[in-house]
Amino acid sequence: MSELNFTDLVEPVAVDRKTALRITVLGGGSFGTAMANTAVRNGCDTMIWIRDEATAKEINETHINRRYLPDFQLEQGLRAVSDLETAVRDRDIILVAIPSHSFRDVLRQIKPFISAQAVVSLTKGIEAKTFSFMSDIIREELPEVPYGVLSGPNLAKEIVAGQPAGTVIASHSELVRYAVQQALHSALFRVFASDDVNGVELGGALKNIYAVAMGMAAAYNVGENTKSMILTRALAEMSRFAVKLGANPLTFLGLSGVGDLFATCSSPLSRNYQVGYALGKGKTLEQATEELGQTAEGINTIVQVRARSNELDVYMPITCALYEVIFEGAPPMNIALSLMKNGHRSDVEFVLPHHQV
Repeated sequence: MSELNFTDLVEPVAVDRKTALRITVLGGGSFGTAMANTAVRNGCDTMIWIRDEATAKEINETHINRRYLPDFQLEQGLRAVSDLETAVRDRDIILVAIPSHSFRDVLRQIKPFISAQAVVSLTKGIEAKTFSFMSDIIREELPEVPYGVLSGPNLAKEIVAGQPAGTVIASHSELVRYAVQQALHSALFRVFASDDVNGVELGGALKNIYAVAMGMAAAYNVGENTKSMILTRALAEMSRFAVKLGANPLTFLGLSGVGDLFATCSSPLSRNYQVGYALGKGKTLEQATEELGQTAEGINTIVQVRARSNELDVYMPITCALYEVIFEGAPPMNIALSLMKNGHRSDVEFVLPHHQV
């Protein structure tokens, strides 16, 4: 973490209950807490919903999320609640930071309390079995609501510490984009806009795959040349797959693409990087995820994307090699070796198609 104290350069914003945007974050994990804390700093009337009543009470009393961010004091104005109706009814924006396996269930629970709220996903994952992204689930479960997705290089501890960072709000609704920018954009946290919901969401989900690979590579102390090749080929894989699903390849040149990929693949703060590192050190998947104590979406994403890429006939050697290493007992060296075969290919296929090599 940087020794520079950027928060000293920023004036605090007081919450005006009469005019403040009413923001609720569903989910008390590290990133949900970071976004709730950011909204309070921006002068929003902010709640965070946490399943466990005792945990919510503790946060209100101590202003510390001891499980996920034990080293940080949260803003005094952040209110934690455990009742969903209280959290959702009569709010302006609902930010959903729930793991992908529980995302649909929580949306079904809040449906009776939804009126005119915008719903924005903070979850970077894919629903198992259905291959639904979080925006798909919002459309299916809450078809009338305006929605969006938030994604970018957003390591929660750095954001709460007041380190400068940026993210992307993607929505087909200009009003949703503007409202989220008003709620979260500040001197230390920039919120950029996009209308490529597919691209931004896919970037956030897919980069978790490669964070696992880079964590594993770090455990084996591979060279910088190898890391660079994995990172750039990962960007190529992401782009190929996403374009097949309707995304704009230029989206991957931004924060939600290469920005998020770089941060997640190079930082020990990344949950998926930590899992990959543990696997590279010889631990089982069960041991690695248990020690993490949080959800690492990358493992499920590897399974889902490998199956879908096979269906769509998309060339994704890193994803397939990772699957073989984690689930079929192949040696980790297969990840690097998978990039060294299959003949000549162009560097950037959107510039030079492979069949012209």
